Amino acid sequence: MVVKVYGPDFASAKRVLVCLIEKEIEFETVPIDILKGQNKDPDFLNLQPFGVVPVIQDGDYTLFESRAIIRYYAEKYKCQGTDLLGKSIEERGAVEQWLEVEAQNYHPAIDNLVIEILVARKKGIPSDAKAIEESEKKLGKVLDIYEERLSKSKYLAGDFFSLADLSHLPFTKYLADMGKMYLIEERKHVKAWWDDISSRPSWKVVSSSRWPLLE
Repeated sequence: MVVKVYGPDFASAKRVLVCLIEKEIEFETVPIDILKGQNKDPDFLNLQPFGVVPVIQDGDYTLFESRAIIRYYAEKYKCQGTDLLGKSIEERGAVEQWLEVEAQNYHPAIDNLVIEILVARKKGIPSDAKAIEESEKKLGKVLDIYEERLSKSKYLAGDFFSLADLSHLPFTKYLADMGKMYLIEERKHVKAWWDDISSRPSWKVVSSSRWPLLE
């Protein structure tokens, strides 16, 4: 059964696509044009009542929220493709811990920057300079903690690539689009980590492909 992924053009959905490629799972994509309001169509709201992408359909099973989806596939196909959860309960705990750090600490700061810089630019509205400054400071503090962590291990959960690292890929790429990559580059261990995970074949495919087709 081929997995359907709705909304492949958006960053959170790309988190799912990278996971599927790492796990060697066949999938197809279904574009959702949010600017045209397709995410508010009744058929889509039957799949995702909040009208947000991504959503997956796996046979009769439907699941939304990108981090829930990647956890699901990492567990369901644990013995297939890249092991993204670790080999022990302690490693799994570390993966879950840093996934939560990404969701609760890293993502909010970078998402605010995306809204104030990239979204504002696209809509042709002025950015809030104070909000940008505050979000950048918050992100910098998080990255200082990452720098300390990554001085002791190659990846966030240990010496293995996991969901915790994978989950950072789509939104961190936006730093380059916003001219903020110095936040990564000025931290030696964070930069080495980013260079490593962003060079993975799965991310290269996802970040360079044109959707809905995966070439």
